[in-house]
Amino acid sequence: MEPENHKTMAVNVLRSRICDPKFIFNNDYPDSNYSKLKFMISSSVTEACNNSILLLGPRGSGKSAVLEVVIQDLLQEYPDSISVIRLNGLLHCDDISAFKEIARQLCMEHQLLFSKAASFDDNSQFMVAILKECGLAHKTIIFVLEEFDLFARGKQRLLYSLLDAMQSITSQAVVLGISCRLDADQLLEKRVRSRFSHRKLLFLPPSMEDSQKLLIHMLTLPIDSSFPHDYAVEFNRKVQNIIEDRKFKETIKKYLNVDSCIKHLLRFLFCAVSHMDMQTGFLSQENFEIAFSSIQRQPKLECLRNCSNLELHILVCMKRLEVKEQSLCNFNSVMKEYKSMHDSFRTSEYYSRNVCLRAFEHLIHREMICFTDNRGQSLTVEFRPVKLLISSAELHQGLKAYSSCPAYLLKLMDREG
Repeated sequence: MEPENHKTMAVNVLRSRICDPKFIFNNDYPDSNYSKLKFMISSSVTEACNNSILLLGPRGSGKSAVLEVVIQDLLQEYPDSISVIRLNGLLHCDDISAFKEIARQLCMEHQLLFSKAASFDDNSQFMVAILKECGLAHKTIIFVLEEFDLFARGKQRLLYSLLDAMQSITSQAVVLGISCRLDADQLLEKRVRSRFSHRKLLFLPPSMEDSQKLLIHMLTLPIDSSFPHDYAVEFNRKVQNIIEDRKFKETIKKYLNVDSCIKHLLRFLFCAVSHMDMQTGFLSQENFEIAFSSIQRQPKLECLRNCSNLELHILVCMKRLEVKEQSLCNFNSVMKEYKSMHDSFRTSEYYSRNVCLRAFEHLIHREMICFTDNRGQSLTVEFRPVKLLISSAELHQGLKAYSSCPAYLLKLMDREG
């Protein structure tokens, strides 16, 4: 194999892994959510019992991806014993459209004629009848309810009908609810909650240690005939050195502080792999730093670059008030802090109140600061409470990037940080 070929092949292998949920989540550790979920659903299929499970966690934590991998695995293992019905709370939150969609998908699955004119009761009775028929045929119907919390609004007739039908000995079904609300089960009515199995799987954002394990899993090349042995060994050694490097850990920590969901971590990896130097054929620390800077969202920093010197002073004053536990302030309190800062550092520049007010209003217009509520609309701008819309880290980074920023402002931010 020519050197250029195996370098290109390495990039393609890493990219395909990052885009393959099965490679990312398919692990057989007994404590993994994949293993737990697969065991619970496969037990329902093999033992002909009903089950209801909630997958809870923040968006991007891998709930839907893990579920899809499990369902695909089970469809291969039990091709004639599983049917999958999918609903989404954003599309089918009202009971009429939900039952109509269930009836439509069941008709497609069992090659029956779907009637658009069927009433709510007709579709409900049809679902119960199909559940009984599938139970007698030892076939499990899996109901996947995305945005589960939206189904828990109103009278919850869909959830009640589903879970009530599952109380029958002849039925055989699994209800899987996916929600980013950790209290989704508490939204259920008493009659629905009493029929729910109360099985929950929690999907948490990856910790620093979990992220490092995922990076090693994703970026380690196989030591086999597909790559030259020396190249694969050297590639893996360099990846290990990068992951254990202190600077790299700081970069990953900064990224996780901004966005810790798995979906965006994989996007970060894909970007880093895409910047790999094809001449050397190895990943470097620089690839990850470029990826971090290219995908990091910095809308506030862009605004800070165009701020005037006075506007920076006002932002620093508000940040100082925040540190003094005055998160809510108005223009008058900002002016007092501005005067105090001027007296402390004896700066040559001191702007009049009217000029400061115009700069203050400009910051509101640019959404660097905002009014806390609309209750004080009758008040003038000077007296309405406002709050800062930029973090300490963003403000400090923006001041460092500002070429004509006074040195004492940076010292103030360093002291407050």
